[in-house]
Formats: sequence, structure tokens, C-alpha cells
Amino acid sequence: MATTIVIGAGQAGAEVVSKLRDEGHEDRIVLIGQEDYLPYQRPPLSKKYMAGEMALERLFLRPKEFYQDKSIELQIGKSALKIDPNQQRVEFSDGSLKYDHLVLSTGSKPRELPPYNSRKIKNLFTMRDLNDANSIEAFMKSGMRLLIVGGGYIGLEAAATARKFGVDVTLVEIEERILKRVAAKETSDYIRSLHISNGVKIKEAIGLDKLEIVGEKVVNASLTDGSDINVDFVIVGIGITPNTYLAEGANLKINNGILINEKCQTSVSNIYAAGDCTSFKYKNTLVRLESVGNAIDQATTVAQNIMKQNTSYTPKPWFWSDQYDLKLQIAGLNTGYDEVVVRKGESRQVSHWYYKGQSLLAVDALNDPRCYMIGKRLIEANKSPSKNQLRDENFNLKVLLK
Repeated sequence: MATTIVIGAGQAGAEVVSKLRDEGHEDRIVLIGQEDYLPYQRPPLSKKYMAGEMALERLFLRPKEFYQDKSIELQIGKSALKIDPNQQRVEFSDGSLKYDHLVLSTGSKPRELPPYNSRKIKNLFTMRDLNDANSIEAFMKSGMRLLIVGGGYIGLEAAATARKFGVDVTLVEIEERILKRVAAKETSDYIRSLHISNGVKIKEAIGLDKLEIVGEKVVNASLTDGSDINVDFVIVGIGITPNTYLAEGANLKINNGILINEKCQTSVSNIYAAGDCTSFKYKNTLVRLESVGNAIDQATTVAQNIMKQNTSYTPKPWFWSDQYDLKLQIAGLNTGYDEVVVRKGESRQVSHWYYKGQSLLAVDALNDPRCYMIGKRLIEANKSPSKNQLRDENFNLKVLLK
């Protein structure tokens, strides 16, 4: 009997094993998870779960019985130590397993504050996994003082959740504006205004100088503008890096992630990769997509190719973020844009359309699901509406889809 081992029990890994069974795979499947939990969703951690609006059981992608019923060997609380591609073997602390196909869905890890990442500090957190969310939840009380380092989506979502509990929130962003790496000024301005109206103190072009630690707790933060903030806890949201240590040890090709081809194969043909840990070509540019949609689509491609269906993965970038009553939906990648066209809708609906020359690259839809869906379909069809059509609020964009 052949064996498929999947290392990493996040969205991508759980999807691979499920799709394999859906595709009729009858041989042995082993899913290895480093955490002590059933495979679970990560996006709700900084939103509904930490806000107490989602129970733990609803986080789980599938119940425990699913893996038993599908004869999937789920081994949680276990870490792979080394991969030997020549012997087709994975080593663990308690032994080793041979494989015929191996899937790496090792995800990513949060960047930490370099001077403090090796110290045990009880109120300094990243926001990446279930243990993080559980630890932070104990501090989410009215009157507590929170410093968030980093004005990306994770930091902003944590700020919105904290304000629901009455937490006093200060967010610092070392760049000149929040979301500078991922969004246009128009989107940054909208979201900044939203947070300020909800009581968040946002300090841009200001970084963290140092933390004052007493015992095992942060009590004060000094900022680069010379100011000091008394804090009860700190959340760091300064980006993530792909988990490539196993792939590197196996001498797989790495380029800002585990390099994969259109079949989701690594540089060793019977080793596949899916999810946040991967890098691949999108419109002739090497990218990583940190999204649920990418994890699911790549996992499906992996499963189908293990089943010898010769499927190619077509990237369809889409993302979302929930903050207060804002639903931000993003389609496409805005890399290289030179103009942003603003389309206003009803009430607080607005969308920002990214262009390079006359070509549509991406759209940010703020409480405007209709423009998001139309924009997504246009991008996938490689169609670009004229900028004047977008500016005309009376023009029906749906006619462009025909």
C-alpha cells in the first residue's frame, strides 16, 4: 500500500487529505499537525473567535470523526524533524515514516521583535495561532491598555476586536501610513478614519524604540518620537515569513517560499507544497499568496495530481478583512499599479480599482460586495473596464461581464 504524508495540518493540509479521499484515493494517508488541536481556521482568530462570537468547535475545519471515518491518520502535537528525499523518509522524534508522495503545507510564522523574541514575556503576543488568541483573550477587558506594533491587516483587526471590549488601543506603524505595503492611500485613508472614529490612537511614521520589562511583563513602551506609553499588553503584527526549514533541509528550491510549478510540485517531483509556504509564478512575477482561497485551490491541485489527473493550478488572488462593520474584499494583486480609480456606491459603499496603464490589476471593495464580485470576474477574465465607466456611478458594470 502506498503512503501519502502531509506535513502541516492547517487549511491547506486538511484540504489535501479531504480532497484525496473525494478523488478516490484508497491508500494510506497521514496528516501531521504540530499543534495540539484538530485542524482549524485561522482568519477568525483575530476577529470573531477572540471577540467571543465563535465557539472553539466552530473553528475546527472538520470534526474528529471525519478523519476516523475517512481512514485519515491524524497525528497532532507532532513535528517533523527532517526529510530525506532519496530514501523517501520523514524523521520524527519518535521514529520515521516512508512515503510515496509527500505534501508540505507548513504555513508561515509571524515576525517577532528581534530583541525580545528569545525572552519569556507573558504579555507580549503575536497573532498567529489558537494559543495566541486564547492568551490574548484574557487581556481583552475594558480599561486595559494595548499597544499594537504594525499597521497591517492583523494589527488592525486586533485593534477593532479590542475596541469592542473597551480596551484603550494605540497602534504604531513605522511606515508613513497604515497598509502601505498592501493597499493604496485611498484604502489606507478610509480604514484609518474608521479606526480613529472608533477611538483607536494611530501613530504613523513612528516605530517602537524599546520595551521596559519588569519581571516577565512589559510595563512601558518607548517610541521613536520620544514618547512613552504605559501598557498592559502588546500585540506584534509586523508580517509573516514562510516556514521553509524542512524544505531547505531537503535541498528543495526556495525563493521567498517553497518554489512550486503549475502542478504544485517542488523541485522533487513526488514532493508537493501548498498554502502560505509556497511561491510561484503569477503573471510572470514570483509571488506568495497568504489566503484561504489560495490554500484551498492549491490543495485541490495537489490531490488531483497525486491521483494522476495532470491538473494545473491557476492563481485567483482574493482576500478579505473584517473590522467593526467594515467588510473589505480584495480581488487581484495591485503590484505595479500607477493609478487608482475610485467608484462610489450607495451609503458608505466605495471601491478602489488599481490600474497599470489601461489594464485592471485589482480592486478593493469596502462594504461593496457587488463591485467585488464584478471586479473579481473581470480580473479573472483579463478584462479591463474604461476608467470613465468606473467613475460613472450610473454605469451598470454588469454589462461588462457579457
